[in-house]
Amino acid sequence: MEKVFIGLGSNLSEPQKQLRSALAAMEEIPDCRLLRCSSFYHSAPIGPGEQPDYVNAVVELECALTPIELLDQLQTIEQAHGRERSVRWGARTLDLDVLLFGEQQLDETRLQVPHPRMAERNFVLQPLAELDPQLQLPSGERLQQLLQDCPQNRLEKF
Repeated sequence: MEKVFIGLGSNLSEPQKQLRSALAAMEEIPDCRLLRCSSFYHSAPIGPGEQPDYVNAVVELECALTPIELLDQLQTIEQAHGRERSVRWGARTLDLDVLLFGEQQLDETRLQVPHPRMAERNFVLQPLAELDPQLQLPSGERLQQLLQDCPQNRLEKF
């Protein structure tokens, strides 16, 4: 079983409700166990056009699936929540990102782990630090240093 961290985000169709529903769906993923979820956070949108603010969180799983098998499960959950992939970084009902998968480093067409932009996103780093403040990434970078170097971007815990 690998320790896995998943980032959750939504800014459409009742975002808090979307995240709660996604949590329930993640509890049903075979060969995975949802251990805990961070607090929910409001964050400013990143991406094109005018968008509503996001609600974000991070969950910790124990998982016996491969990274791609887990990605497939997460994308099925996104689709069940009405996710459309028409505009990159556009508004969305649900976004589920594999942030970390144990100590693995992957650079595949469909999946990069650690998530390639997590160091730039306080809406990922802050909830991640809530779950594991002493976390060290597979690259050796310390989460606390990444958090210290990251812009705040209107992040609010609620």
